Amino acid sequence: MSTSEQGRATQAGFLPKLARWDLPIIAAAFILLAWAINIQRTTDFIIFCIFVLAYDLLYGYLGRLSFGHMLYLGVGAYAAALSAEHLSANPFVAIVVALAAGAAVGVLLAPIIMRTTGACFALINLAFNQLGFFLALIALSHWTGGEDGMAAFFDPVMGLDFGNPSTVFGFCLLCLLAVVLLVKHLTGSPFGILLRSIKEDETRSRFLGYNTSRYKKVAFILSTTLSALAGCLSILNYTFVTPSFIDPGRSVEVIFAVLIGGAGSIYGALAGGVGYMLISNYLPNYIQRWEMFLGIALLILVFRFREGVWGYVTRIVRKRGVEVAQ
Repeated sequence: MSTSEQGRATQAGFLPKLARWDLPIIAAAFILLAWAINIQRTTDFIIFCIFVLAYDLLYGYLGRLSFGHMLYLGVGAYAAALSAEHLSANPFVAIVVALAAGAAVGVLLAPIIMRTTGACFALINLAFNQLGFFLALIALSHWTGGEDGMAAFFDPVMGLDFGNPSTVFGFCLLCLLAVVLLVKHLTGSPFGILLRSIKEDETRSRFLGYNTSRYKKVAFILSTTLSALAGCLSILNYTFVTPSFIDPGRSVEVIFAVLIGGAGSIYGALAGGVGYMLISNYLPNYIQRWEMFLGIALLILVFRFREGVWGYVTRIVRKRGVEVAQ
């Protein structure tokens, strides 16, 4: 066996072992982060990572850039809050209602939105997001509380008190691990391979006999549903919702996170989500114009590290692995 073959064999044995331990590593990393900073803030990091994973299904794997993904997070948040007020104070009922609302919005909008590509896709999502923001802020203010928002409180269930930050942290962490497992299974399956094929050349995929429209709609509905889950978990963490949860201007946050971590990668989404939250939460304490720093960092990433931080680190590690094996 040549040295290059030995290097590839070393990686082939190492990477699957690492992949088998990724969930415990992710859990341990967030537990350490909660110990280092603040448990409620770390819960916010976890929820944002779920949102980034949902967004990356569209952008990273399907190649569709959306400027209005806050709509789907806001739908989950308001659905959970309205469920707590009008249906039941059971948090699990709120989660089911939020998931159903996210899926329903995806089913309703997919036939319209998924017909478009490129700038049209990005802007039509933005248009629907702006419409949702208007409904929450003005048109349906009797239900949503308008600019003041609305509170949501949940009863303890099966010994789980969601008024306890530790309980919310543990539950959100379990949800994140479940989402990682789901996304890993989907993207590693023939479904995920076809999504990447559509991203590369949809015409060729159709020529091979695949109903690309159906696969795109399924990916979109999955993304809206997981985004709604992130919105619902935000309500469990903060117990209130305001129109800021659906503000179109905040859609740029998840785009930045994906670009920082690296599109089309589960671990890149997690790294980008945590990285963006650390920058946005702590950098303003030291730099007043922290957005300028973020803009410069993104320019460097776009022109020098197009695969994102995680993609760059992975490439370096693989190169080092081959050199060590040699």
